[in-house]
Amino acid sequence: MGLSFGLPAAICLAMERPVILWFKRDLRVQDHPALTHAARLGPIIPVYIVEPDLWAEPDASGRHYAFICECLESLREDLAGLGLTLAVRVGDAVTVLEDLRAAHSVVHLVSHEETGNLWSYGRDRRVAEWARGQGVRWEEMPQSGVVRRLGSRDAWQGARDRVMRAPVLGPVQGVRGLAVASDDLPAPATLGLKDACPLRQKGGRGAGMRALQSFLSTRGESYQRAMSSPLHGARACSRISPHLAFGTLSLREAVQTGAMAPGGRGADWARSMRSFQARLAWRDHFMQKLENEPEIERRCLHPAYEGLRPRQADALRLAAWSTGETGLPFVDACMRSLLATGWLNFRMRSMLMAVASYHLWLDWRSTGPVLARAFTDYEPGIHWPQVQMQSGTTGMNTIRIYNPVKQGLDQDPTGEFTRRWLPELAQVPDAYLQRPWDWPEAERLLERGYPAPIVDPVEAARVAREAVWACRRAHRGDAVTARIVTRHASRKRPRRAKPKAATAQLSLDL
Repeated sequence: MGLSFGLPAAICLAMERPVILWFKRDLRVQDHPALTHAARLGPIIPVYIVEPDLWAEPDASGRHYAFICECLESLREDLAGLGLTLAVRVGDAVTVLEDLRAAHSVVHLVSHEETGNLWSYGRDRRVAEWARGQGVRWEEMPQSGVVRRLGSRDAWQGARDRVMRAPVLGPVQGVRGLAVASDDLPAPATLGLKDACPLRQKGGRGAGMRALQSFLSTRGESYQRAMSSPLHGARACSRISPHLAFGTLSLREAVQTGAMAPGGRGADWARSMRSFQARLAWRDHFMQKLENEPEIERRCLHPAYEGLRPRQADALRLAAWSTGETGLPFVDACMRSLLATGWLNFRMRSMLMAVASYHLWLDWRSTGPVLARAFTDYEPGIHWPQVQMQSGTTGMNTIRIYNPVKQGLDQDPTGEFTRRWLPELAQVPDAYLQRPWDWPEAERLLERGYPAPIVDPVEAARVAREAVWACRRAHRGDAVTARIVTRHASRKRPRRAKPKAATAQLSLDL
């Protein structure tokens, strides 16, 4: 019989190479494929990197950072429950990862795939180059239905649905960790950030779960019919979008938890739950667009629209739109509400972008960052494809020019939402609230500081419509348009009669 020489467990652990688990937009331990995979490889060093250069980007804001800081506190507690210690490091990702590699002889890095902005795309390419140069194996795990290096959209929907049907992963048990030194979270001012947005939603796993559970137990009943209202949508929508954006909830958790919501509550409830699932699917659909074509953040999807609008924005129009001072009451109310709360229902987001692009004739590269900074739930993979869609620069989607007066009359018929955010209009009669310039006593508004409309909404829409449709007619049916449709259009066929083409533009209310 041969001899077997065992080593004490502590010595075996010391001989194992630790693995870095890099958290990014996945701030949870539940249904976390990267954590599950890392646990099989060896002792884990969980790390979150605060990257000052990322926070200097024009799409970053203090409200994002404040939300993430709350998520990190929740994540720290959940990791501690597993016996792991979260290390927060401040600096360039490559520098931080190299320091950890050198100090702890790391040969394995695990993270989730990230569909981020162009800055994070460039950073990940630098990390990949570093990993190859240092002999570090970097494994990126999918965490949604987005497919990296997708060859064709033809089978995408089925692949996405299979991911959503796979079992939700529970927190790993018996995981081993290696505690390393951690930095303090920088103060927002240190990163050049302001605007923490006191009325925004709070971050953290618990807040995300409470939002999802309350939606699926009570709030969701009116979802399908109330989501277009800026007044009622704030309660009727699930409000889980920032938690999906920063990963305190996984999309698969939301899909499967929603599918298990009790039925038998009537037609309104059934329609609302179907709509909720459809929006979750559209979320992956739009993120796949940016994953396939990162340059969507920087260039018009169809090059025919480059130069259609001035790249140098009209400073007065941009400032008026950005602060809710256009003189178009419903537009201004929506913008002020968004700036104060960090959230707005999707139809009104679409209207804000469309008014900026058509009535004010501002290039989406000037207005897109303004909205990105304002949305607590900013998700690059949704934001930039939608910004282009609402601006009419994709070459394939229906051109949708909202009438801001009609939207106010339709979506705020009592005027309650408009008056809440525009106290200057308190004395304007209901009949003139959405077009106060027609009120016989309109000059009185000037005494209260509300501006005259910056453009004539009817004439501005006419001019924009002619210009955009002329461009559309010029490229209709060309090879570039065909390529865009093949690469980015949905393949899923509707079960019922085909809806209006614009419907897909309004399908992301969460």
